[in-house]
Amino acid sequence: MAALWGGRFQGGSSDIFKAFNDSLPFDHVLVQQDIQGSIGWSKAIQKAGVLTLDEQQQMEQALLDLAQKITLGEVDIINSNAEDVHSFVESALTEQLGDIARKLHTGRSRNDQVATDLRLWAREQVDVLIDALNTCQQQLLTLAENNQEHILPGYTHLQRAQPIRFAHWCMAYVEMFKRDTSRLIDARKRMNQCPLGNGALAGTTYPIDRHELAHSLGFDSPCVNSLDAVSDRDFVLDILFTASTSMMHLSRFAEDLIFFNSGEANFITLGDQVTSGSSLMPQKKNPDALELIRGKTGRVYGNLQALLVTMKGLPMAYNKDLQEDKEGLFESVAQWHSCLIMAGEVINSIELNSARCQKAAREGYANATELADYLVSKGMPFRTAHEVSGQVVLYALNQEEPIESLRLDELQQFSALIENDVYPILELDYLVDKRNVLGGTGKEPVSKIINEYRHNLGAADYVVRDAKLTDLRAISKLVDYWASKEENLPRAEDELIKAIRDFAVIEVNGQVCACAALYIYSTGLAEIRSLGVSINYQGKGYGKALVEHLLTRAKNLALSKILVLTRKPDFFARLGFELSDMEKLPEKVMKDCDLCPRQDNCDETALIYVLNNHCPLEITLQKV
Repeated sequence: MAALWGGRFQGGSSDIFKAFNDSLPFDHVLVQQDIQGSIGWSKAIQKAGVLTLDEQQQMEQALLDLAQKITLGEVDIINSNAEDVHSFVESALTEQLGDIARKLHTGRSRNDQVATDLRLWAREQVDVLIDALNTCQQQLLTLAENNQEHILPGYTHLQRAQPIRFAHWCMAYVEMFKRDTSRLIDARKRMNQCPLGNGALAGTTYPIDRHELAHSLGFDSPCVNSLDAVSDRDFVLDILFTASTSMMHLSRFAEDLIFFNSGEANFITLGDQVTSGSSLMPQKKNPDALELIRGKTGRVYGNLQALLVTMKGLPMAYNKDLQEDKEGLFESVAQWHSCLIMAGEVINSIELNSARCQKAAREGYANATELADYLVSKGMPFRTAHEVSGQVVLYALNQEEPIESLRLDELQQFSALIENDVYPILELDYLVDKRNVLGGTGKEPVSKIINEYRHNLGAADYVVRDAKLTDLRAISKLVDYWASKEENLPRAEDELIKAIRDFAVIEVNGQVCACAALYIYSTGLAEIRSLGVSINYQGKGYGKALVEHLLTRAKNLALSKILVLTRKPDFFARLGFELSDMEKLPEKVMKDCDLCPRQDNCDETALIYVLNNHCPLEITLQKV
């Protein structure tokens, strides 16, 4: 394929130079943006009199056809032997249109072309990243909402300091990701200026309406200085800087959870879907997803530093050094996006060990400050109260007891001012909820900020629908989780595949978070089974919505009775199910009991829903 610049050269490039110089192996990523910019340019030069309307229309259609073939995978870009994405597109166009295609580059340089392509690509990726950040915030909000009551130690210097609500910890990272989103929004505004029409470095001689050209490509305005337009890569640095900052936030998030998940802390349990085992030690369950997030952060930092070093010594206008702007950007965006998605997977897998959290919070002697404040309220000078409180802590440590477990006579050894009214102020809930100001860890401010942010991000729509084969992995995870808790029976994946049409799911923000199946026996009886809601989506009414959805399905199938075998009879009783005698159930129903670990000591209750005695159900989509 002939180079676009070969006119004044008598010989060709060596293979070594070509391999060193060519950028197609990585800038082919910009092919759709190059086609988009080329269509915009064809319209601009048609209005400037370079192309006839017929020529422009032929050119636009050929470019659209090329875009479609690339989307369908019918074109092998990498092995085309083109120097870069621009020469690939122009050569493909020339092959189809001949000399008409040779007019496309009139008044345009690869310098303003690549600057435009890269801005178009970056703008699209910013939108994708903002969406991923918002999703991550929504997932953290859900985790916070469902764990507002749980208290764990807060740390300074990695020493237990004061107790905090777990929800307050979640919201700290919402704040960080919120700032990351705002940086991307600001970066998008700055990058949304169009370099096209600035030529190589000095502008174009053709009467191009650059405002109209910019608007046709979705830019707010054209770049106003040709030198800066072709050499500016601040918008790339903006993204790399935001990526680095956000990856730092993700890495801190990962580090916290790695510690919380450790055997020493044991505050949380991470799901099997985000952990792995050891090839040597069978007892290990390693937080690999979080460690990889933490590890990939350095890669993103390196790409920011590399471009800063590249840019710092460049003279004005375009230099080939700027070819080094793309690979680091492409990699950083991909790594950042994948880490945000993985962080969401981790968030959705977290199960809080609330008893251990509370025990650790008590063992941290965080209430020593409250004891000092209590003594101050009794008239003792603060410095004296601080010293007395420290003595109490030392005594409690020697007794291996928390302060609140000490007897009154033990406490009065250190001050006669201490009375029975000290005990309420030493309790964890008091310590936490006393900080009931904006920004504090009290229940009221935490709940208020969760509700405010939920409103700002948009309430999560949930959809109740029949399952699809693409839901299999999510359904399998839910079934396996609740089977491990002995709340449901285990189901093999091949069994789930065959039964996929039996299932219904709840989808929140594109993620399946609950499932249940309606299994029909040959007797005409149907059973609701494998009902499970993700641990972080409890209390939203999703279980009720699923049961009602399956009851409606059963009515539409003209079934008359629906059975459940459950350890939660009250839940089903509230939905109209009535107690039944398990001994009277068909043998085929009871055959499933062979899978149950408690078959010799069954604690399940049988309930029946008689459909022909009930009015049709109306299922409506609601907002959480």
